[in-house]
Amino acid sequence: MYSNLVQWKRIRKRVIVLGQSKRSTARKEGISRKTRRKMLDHESPPGYGSVKLSTPGNVVAPVELTRTSTKSERVRQLWMDFLYNLERGERIELHQKLDDEHLCFLLSALGGKYRRRSLVILANSCGFTVRSISINLGVDRKTVRAYIELFSKGGSQSLFRRERRSPRKADDESFKTALFALLHEPPSLSGFNRTTWRMADLRATLQQRGHPACASVIREAIRKAGYRWRSAKIVLTSNDPDYREKLDRVHSILRGLRENDRFFSIDEFGPFAIKAKPGRVLAEPGSNPSVPQWQKSKGWLIVTAALELSTNQITHFYSRSKNTAEMIRMAETLLQEYNGANMLYLSWDAASWHMSKALYKFVENHNTCTSTVTKLELVPLPASAQFLNVIESVFSGMARSIIHSSDYSSTRAASDAIDRYFAERNSYFRSNPKKAGKKIWGDERTIPSFDPANNCKDPSFR
Repeated sequence: MYSNLVQWKRIRKRVIVLGQSKRSTARKEGISRKTRRKMLDHESPPGYGSVKLSTPGNVVAPVELTRTSTKSERVRQLWMDFLYNLERGERIELHQKLDDEHLCFLLSALGGKYRRRSLVILANSCGFTVRSISINLGVDRKTVRAYIELFSKGGSQSLFRRERRSPRKADDESFKTALFALLHEPPSLSGFNRTTWRMADLRATLQQRGHPACASVIREAIRKAGYRWRSAKIVLTSNDPDYREKLDRVHSILRGLRENDRFFSIDEFGPFAIKAKPGRVLAEPGSNPSVPQWQKSKGWLIVTAALELSTNQITHFYSRSKNTAEMIRMAETLLQEYNGANMLYLSWDAASWHMSKALYKFVENHNTCTSTVTKLELVPLPASAQFLNVIESVFSGMARSIIHSSDYSSTRAASDAIDRYFAERNSYFRSNPKKAGKKIWGDERTIPSFDPANNCKDPSFR
């Protein structure tokens, strides 16, 4: 006999009160005519004679149970009816009053362990024992008792309070101390014939020192500290003992540069051979561009150039060698081109021909001449500090534009291309004045500015 009291009352209301058809009501509710007839004859399930079922709340006897059914079967059926009513949103009369009106709503809003906690409290309030709740939910009895105790002490806020997770191993201070102490040691001290650490070596050494960890934990700790695994690159470092003083002098001159003063960054490009050069080219499908390793040179060139930082103009000529005579020639060329300026500052790297006695003698004689209007002053860069030489950025852009992927027929063709490149560049900046402090040409890969963090000399395009 069907014994769901909620459905029992609903069917009686539909037929007796609302006047719905008995046949359609039975078909919609999924019950037989015999069960329907008994529901209409009795206000509540009549039970099984003298057998009394202890039904929690208004969840009554199981469906189609016989006198031979075991207690566990009856409890199981009661539990299924209890869940059925919850899922259908039926009203449930509780043995105990809950202080949270939204507990049933939370069953549908929450999932996982929070839904399970709600079921524990609702089932306990309906009269289910701790043992039956433990069996039907598949949780330990101690857990059920703990949930009930949490709810009785602090209500739903205590029951649904998120538990604090134990700190991740990657955040453990003792582990991080051991890890970074190990990273700061050379691997040879731990028995590895290497100069840099590998992940497998780190794991093995940490295991030996009592801090076992998997690779993902080690990576997480290293990443959170800001470290990254990167390939080392060759960089140029100045070894000049007066590096800071020379750099400060350049900065002070640039900051105090007057309107009629000019500051030049000077250097040489080359010598470079005139032959087919490798580089990126647009190739059709199936073709593999190549450049012969052994080629007969068509000649070679050295470009000596000066970049004026305030007007972004290039002055250049071609040299047969790198020596003091070419630097004096550059100074004379600039004096002729910028005749009428008050001061010309010539800045270059610490190559031997850039700081020879003959060059200093030339500057001294020029400045002491009574007819001299434009003065010269040498502003040498620190030793091994080509990365501060702003014109290196222009050379890198020129090499990328007209030297790489080129195959000039002669030195004349190559020099014509260089002349045109500088002429177009000078023309652009005469029409669009801009100091050489930001990116000054689309093909230049580095920012041409005096900055100790800058690397004007791009190794990819030399």
